Amino acid sequence: MKQIKIFIELTRLNKPIGFMLLFWPCLWGLTLGYYFNTEANLYLKNLILFFLGSVLMRSAGCVFNDIVDRNLDKKVKRTKKRPIASGKISVSQSFIYVISLCFIAFVILLQFNLLTIILGLGSMFLAFTYPFMKRITYWPQLFLGLTFNWGIIMGWTSITNNISIEPIILYVGAIFWTLGYDTIYGLQDIHDDEIIGVKSTSIKFKNNVKMFVGTCYSLFVVSILLLSIFMEIDKHFIALSILFILSLVYQMKYFKSNNPRSCLISFKINNLTGLFIFLFIFSFKF
Repeated sequence: MKQIKIFIELTRLNKPIGFMLLFWPCLWGLTLGYYFNTEANLYLKNLILFFLGSVLMRSAGCVFNDIVDRNLDKKVKRTKKRPIASGKISVSQSFIYVISLCFIAFVILLQFNLLTIILGLGSMFLAFTYPFMKRITYWPQLFLGLTFNWGIIMGWTSITNNISIEPIILYVGAIFWTLGYDTIYGLQDIHDDEIIGVKSTSIKFKNNVKMFVGTCYSLFVVSILLLSIFMEIDKHFIALSILFILSLVYQMKYFKSNNPRSCLISFKINNLTGLFIFLFIFSFKF
């Protein structure tokens, strides 16, 4: 029972916001592809596979991140009690978990077409280099955006078996979404991060963080509206965009850079944002 509890803490399965933020872009790309390919059974099958893959890969990513950051985590108030940093589990046992989770995810990946399998394997480089970026650049959130939103392209190809401009527009826009929400998330640790020398957009733009996040979210909204126009979606359906736009505006109003709790709450609102964008894209079918 104790080992199960440690595993859940290590993989953050008790914090579903993480794997949902990985899953939503997969579902967006999948649903966008479904607009052009109406095979309902394939859509539902792939939806389940992407959900399972998102949970597994996010879990593996969390464990690998904690292995890489174990010495830094000990110095940060919010992370010092994580299983590896606190010594509850060894690095070697944690590596076994990473390998096991990745193997199961690979088995799931093999259920897709060849193009999607190749894209999935290609994303591994991004997934396993991200934890090192905070030591190199003030833009680790950009690398997270490239990684977390790759599912848009994979979701699209799993349905259409080709690459097109539509998912690329959505992918580029979603990178700005991640830049925004992870900057808000990073504000929780900004003081500790500055002391230990970790870099982030939260630190880089700390004096104008609302402007930076607002700009990122604005570019995200523009990209989705541009996609709608490009696809010649009926203007009445475009009106549904008000839901996800309001969720982004509310975040901007709510979070305070000197209030970690407000930052965490604003960050979690992005789960609703992801849902609203899914509903918006799904409405294109009608």
